[in-house]
Amino acid sequence: MPSSVESMPVRLAVSVTVPVYNEAENLRELYTRLVPILDGLGKTWEVILVNDGSNDGSDLVLDELAESDSRIKVIHFRRNAGQTAAMMAGVDFAQGEIIVPMDADLQNDPADIPMLLEKLDQGFDVVSGWRKDRQDHSLRRNLPSRIANSLISVVSGVPLHDYGCSLKAYRRDVIKGVKLYGEMHRFIPIYASWLGAKVAEVPVRHHPRVAGTSKYGLERVVKVILDLIVVKFLDRYYQKPIYIFGGFGLINFVVSLLAGLWAVYLKFFQNTSFVQTPLPLLSVMATITGVMCILLGLVAEMVTRNWHESQDKPTYIVGATRNLDSG
Repeated sequence: MPSSVESMPVRLAVSVTVPVYNEAENLRELYTRLVPILDGLGKTWEVILVNDGSNDGSDLVLDELAESDSRIKVIHFRRNAGQTAAMMAGVDFAQGEIIVPMDADLQNDPADIPMLLEKLDQGFDVVSGWRKDRQDHSLRRNLPSRIANSLISVVSGVPLHDYGCSLKAYRRDVIKGVKLYGEMHRFIPIYASWLGAKVAEVPVRHHPRVAGTSKYGLERVVKVILDLIVVKFLDRYYQKPIYIFGGFGLINFVVSLLAGLWAVYLKFFQNTSFVQTPLPLLSVMATITGVMCILLGLVAEMVTRNWHESQDKPTYIVGATRNLDSG
């Protein structure tokens, strides 16, 4: 009878995860470039290709690659769910101790992967690629990206030049607990930093797209700003949502008081009727808004507590212990 140790699956060293959406023209070339680099690492590896509901025949190419090489794993979504969902699916199914996401459009260079791994070996937990010489349209892509990256760095406190670069390397333990939604994959280094991870950045090569069409546009800037608001809220007020809702409610109460006092002053000292000024209406509306904000804050507090207590989720993260029983 085999021992429990012998029956345990062998952990791979590196998992490369690639979201795929309508990249049929690039997939074979991606495989051709990627495999020699990974073979040269001298480590066990796998590539997880996540088909995000492609409708250009990418699914057939992916199945062909998987059939020809067992190290190529394929996940097919039933419908398009977005890059973040595809990236998280790759992470969820990855078996490697190190997880390396990258794009399928051939703009990321697989030859940079060894450099990312070398940086991890220097004691970092996350290594983010920086497309220093980015080969995209200067006004439509590069300028909005620079503005967004600067804004994210200032708001998050994690100074990176290029949050949008998909080519990164993560230690398994700092990314497996991260759950993302919407378009928030670019913020993974921020979440990892909150968990105590050491984050580094290295310049990587970036190639112009030669086949297929870009799925990015200026509308992504709006999504990034909205997602950044969510990230900042989770950072500052996740444990105590009453602080943000209650604070806004108190501001409305102050506005209501000042508007009411001003209306009274105008009534008795300037002979201005209440119906001649919008101040009474402003006072009433501000009071109602303040009450609603306080109530929303209380509801959010109850939801937070129910989530932690029902799932036995701690409000802290333990990095390591000494001389403590695991039980």
